[in-house]
Amino acid sequence: MLAIRDLTHVYPNGTRALDAVSLDIPAGMFGLLGPNGAGKSSLMRCVATLQVPSAGSIRFGDIDVLRQPEALRATLGYLPQDFGVYPRVTAQDMLDHLAVLKGVAGRGERRDTVDTLLRQVNLWDVRKKAIAGFSGGMRQRFGIAQALIGNPRLIIVDEPTAGLDPEERNRFNNLLSEIGENVAVLLSTHIVDDVTDLCPRMAIMVGGRIVSSGTPGDLIAVLQGRIWQASIDRIDLDAARERQAVIATRLRAGRTVIRVLADAPPGVGFSPVEANLEDVYFATLHAHRQSQASEPAKKAA
Repeated sequence: MLAIRDLTHVYPNGTRALDAVSLDIPAGMFGLLGPNGAGKSSLMRCVATLQVPSAGSIRFGDIDVLRQPEALRATLGYLPQDFGVYPRVTAQDMLDHLAVLKGVAGRGERRDTVDTLLRQVNLWDVRKKAIAGFSGGMRQRFGIAQALIGNPRLIIVDEPTAGLDPEERNRFNNLLSEIGENVAVLLSTHIVDDVTDLCPRMAIMVGGRIVSSGTPGDLIAVLQGRIWQASIDRIDLDAARERQAVIATRLRAGRTVIRVLADAPPGVGFSPVEANLEDVYFATLHAHRQSQASEPAKKAA
């Protein structure tokens, strides 16, 4: 169990990236969903011992992460949003080098570890190829391979499928799903479908705070019967936003389709639709923006 309590981080320029974040993350896949700038990467870096938070605590089992960072690193696998490698080195040689850095000293043990990981992430056939020639998806699968060196009990992956084509994204998510059967995996992403496909538990992060958490099913259930959809002309969108809580819009066949959060039918032309996790996400962001917009008025009063 990864236990995060009241974690706060303020950067030297005064930016409050994390604001009293508390989470319990059990074994299995856990999705941390939020827009860019929500503080997800700052949280990942704190948990991965790459930066020290301003306040709060992090425990993983019996490890006090802030006081015993080396103990966590010994059982941590980390795939950051951007990771660097020596581009002209082959995948096999690079994994061997990283295994040395992670303390796998014996040559035979390293060879077995590297060969097993290359097969697990489906890179065995290109093991002699320089990483510079890898596609984005292949690089991400290599990143997971290096994160798995040493049989970690906690794995952190930060925005792993951003920029991948649908086939590579599907392949990568299948790999993550297999890994998450045995260890705790913290998946940070702004892609709703990744959480829908992979995570039995999740949290939504906005503005450096955890604003919602639970199982996807429970969060969706709160919105059932409250999501309505209509097709309108694009020029009517601003007026619709003034009258209703429009949480999402998309173009379809030249018309604008809007989804509205309301306890009762919002008007003529609206029909009830099944709520999904995307509605949960957009409704949460809408509520946060409404709250932010009302703050100046409250202060003025």
